[in-house]
Amino acid sequence: MKHILVLGAQGTLGQAFVEQFSQTYTVIAWDKSDLDITDSILVVDKITDLKPDVVINAVAINAVDDIETNHELFELAKKVNGFAVGHIARVTKQLEIPFVHISTDYVFDGENPEGYTEDAIPHPISRYAETKVLGETELQNNTDKFYLVRISRLFGKQGSSTSSKKSFVDLMLKIAETKDHLDIVSDQFSSPAYAPDVASYVATLLEESKPFGIYHAANSGSCSWYEWAREVFKIKGIEIDTAEVPATHFPRAAKAPMNSILLNTKMPEQPSWQDALQRYLHG
Repeated sequence: MKHILVLGAQGTLGQAFVEQFSQTYTVIAWDKSDLDITDSILVVDKITDLKPDVVINAVAINAVDDIETNHELFELAKKVNGFAVGHIARVTKQLEIPFVHISTDYVFDGENPEGYTEDAIPHPISRYAETKVLGETELQNNTDKFYLVRISRLFGKQGSSTSSKKSFVDLMLKIAETKDHLDIVSDQFSSPAYAPDVASYVATLLEESKPFGIYHAANSGSCSWYEWAREVFKIKGIEIDTAEVPATHFPRAAKAPMNSILLNTKMPEQPSWQDALQRYLHG
């Protein structure tokens, strides 16, 4: 393994992949200006010409509520999050190389309070989730050499792409600059995922030639949005009044899973989300 192609290289997670692998390998960092992954002919031509040893796909449209209400965006998300994954998978199969694709906890309905193992059956409850399940299906139908890596509540250094969003962590810090009180949802639970830890996890999959299949790469442990925010404020020494509220306090266009904890049963335990948060905020 010498040459690694990272798609979505200017996003939060894409940047982490570039940094992780550039230490040892030659990384080709492509973003949307370099390759439109919805163009199947272009995907075949450019990736075949490049002949990488691995492809990592960190491209996604994740404007969850907008996808729910905007039909044109939903159709685009189906192409980017769904069918494009099939285009890439077919090329990697022809080249006989591994394909790492990033998916999400949103593929689950969140009705299991114990969380979800890698073999749990997806059940999407939003249009965004439908597009991500479509991507997972396209991946598995078009190549056998895949690592389907699910993450949740991604945080880390914001990507340089114009479409890269602030993480919940950075959003809380920004809001705390001007607010003296925050209502924060306390009845939705998941597992935060620190971008550099996800990149390290994927590096282990590739470098140790782990069996192909589905993996969960979020940090260990779980928390509500409220617990996560309180930990952020604690680490940064921010005094702010907070109140626990139900998710219904903030009506959303798209339904979100209430308990989407990703259980990692195939790999060594990831660092805890608290440890990852400490490293990010003190890094």
